[in-house]
Amino acid sequence: MRARRKPIHSRRLRFLAAHRRSLALGLLVLPALLVVLLDLSVRGSRLLDLRGKYVLSYAAAVLESGALWGLLLAWASARRGLSRWLGAALFVVLSTLALGGQTYFHTLYSIYLNVDATRFGSSLTSSMFGYLRTDLSHFLATMLPPLVASVALVFGGRLILRTRRKPKLVIAPLALIMVVAVFLIPCSYRSVQGSTPDVIYFHAFGGLIKQLSGVRTPEQVRPGRRSPPKLLHLDPKPPVTRNVLFIFTEGVRSDMVCSGYTPDCPISPEMNQALPGRLPLRQLRSDSSNTATQLAVLWSGLPANATRQALHTAPLVFEYAAAAGLESAYWTSHHPLFANSLLWWQDLPTRFQVNATQLDPLADIDACADDRLLTKRVKEQMPLLKEPFLAVVQYGNTHMPYLVDPTDQPFSPAKLSRAPEDNEAFRNRYKNAVHYQDKTIADLLRFVRASPFGARTVIVFTSDHAEAFREHDQLGHTASVFEVEVHVPGWIDAPSGMLTAAEIAALQSYADHPVFSSDLAPTMLDLLGLWDAPEIAPYRQAMVGTSLLRPGAPERLVAMTNCTGVWGCAFQNWGVMLGWRKLLAREWDQSWLCYDVHADPEEKQPLNLTACADLVEQAQRIYGGLPSRQ
Repeated sequence: MRARRKPIHSRRLRFLAAHRRSLALGLLVLPALLVVLLDLSVRGSRLLDLRGKYVLSYAAAVLESGALWGLLLAWASARRGLSRWLGAALFVVLSTLALGGQTYFHTLYSIYLNVDATRFGSSLTSSMFGYLRTDLSHFLATMLPPLVASVALVFGGRLILRTRRKPKLVIAPLALIMVVAVFLIPCSYRSVQGSTPDVIYFHAFGGLIKQLSGVRTPEQVRPGRRSPPKLLHLDPKPPVTRNVLFIFTEGVRSDMVCSGYTPDCPISPEMNQALPGRLPLRQLRSDSSNTATQLAVLWSGLPANATRQALHTAPLVFEYAAAAGLESAYWTSHHPLFANSLLWWQDLPTRFQVNATQLDPLADIDACADDRLLTKRVKEQMPLLKEPFLAVVQYGNTHMPYLVDPTDQPFSPAKLSRAPEDNEAFRNRYKNAVHYQDKTIADLLRFVRASPFGARTVIVFTSDHAEAFREHDQLGHTASVFEVEVHVPGWIDAPSGMLTAAEIAALQSYADHPVFSSDLAPTMLDLLGLWDAPEIAPYRQAMVGTSLLRPGAPERLVAMTNCTGVWGCAFQNWGVMLGWRKLLAREWDQSWLCYDVHADPEEKQPLNLTACADLVEQAQRIYGGLPSRQ
């Protein structure tokens, strides 16, 4: 008589009983293993390239991850008790957010969410919700696998681990301590990101919490997602059909790049030689000294002190071009995480759009991707644009820490030290970065002029703002609107026949006359033949600038500030400028400072305020008083 076979579930229970200890150990290690496997699937080749200290930092992160998830899973797997549900909730919620969130974030930015993103792009909530409104299905699909896996691990733990009461009394407090610790423990999070995604995630929010809980932090105002109106069809009517190439760089002072040709241009010799016939704008000034505000001003023509709503709803040059049926492109080496940048430009109606992490996934959030990679990409894609087109190229390696060529540093000694005693060496580092960038911009200029479309392309060049080196006891930018932070290089170059005689004469009349970044959007629209389109009249009225292709622009008051609707400055500072006279104040200034920047370009001798009485009245009206905080 055949023996009756044991029920399958009984054999499984016997197997579990015989191997429970091994299975329990494997289950506790499994979450950290899954984290590593997920990381390998997302960025496997980059993990295999880790060397030296980054291998050690990654190993430490794996241990940290294993301790966190192992303790939480052991707590969640308790045999009984209400507290096990808290452990289960923490395990499921934290693992889903960390792993699903990081996977989703990596699909957007090619890197993991890190503390730089939460600090510099500090409108993180609005940023993420901006994406979710249009990408909810993708987001949910990314979050589902870690959610399912974490729930399955909890069920598996309660079947296999079944943590007893006494161990639970120790494990639960240790798990809570570990939950707090992961927000505080340092890790490798920047360009290399030599840590597991969950560790980087918790470190990011730990940094944000510490920043927000400080005594004082900058206003959390950053660009958000734009909502421009849908423009009616525009009929471009330029005097001659031409392409527009707008090139601008980061933080380059007017004394670093020769706006007009000169036989001696030591810092940027190659650009100087590439276009010797360019028309200079030697007295060009930015309306602010931070990039976020300048992107809005350069592309919209609105004043820096426009409201947040106005800056977010104004059409940009790309939208005007699209309404006219023109193709456009935007290539930048700037990092999409910095100050919510991607959120600002993501909806531009461009044929091509490239940012730092698409050029180099390891791009630094400050130094950007190597500008040479940007030039290479532009050279590949610009010939594919249908003429006439609008192309915008934004370089970034002249942002601190100033990327240099180790084999070509003509300015020495050079140091990456911001100590006061190293100021000149630090300035030399900056000069060497400008010198390095000069080569790749000149490479692009020569390429354009040698290309078939180059004979029909007008090039506009400037910098978003300038850079201070302790001239007024300040370093860098964003802290003021002194000349060292706002006086930028500028020029326009056009092949023969691409500008009329009247347009050339107008540009020549502005060569040594104060003009502003807010004039460049009107100028580009004029080059495209759209400035006189009746359909844009309401938007033109909101612009503070004027086309530099038109002569005789009257002097007008220009508001200059870094505390704007798209940028909350750490230290309030603002001013106004009319002709050569400038009025400004910083948070710590007890009165307005008045300068004649033509007679005193270094702003060393403030004038008596009676010389700026009308500007004081206007500044009071615009800003409501001095920027000093009481």
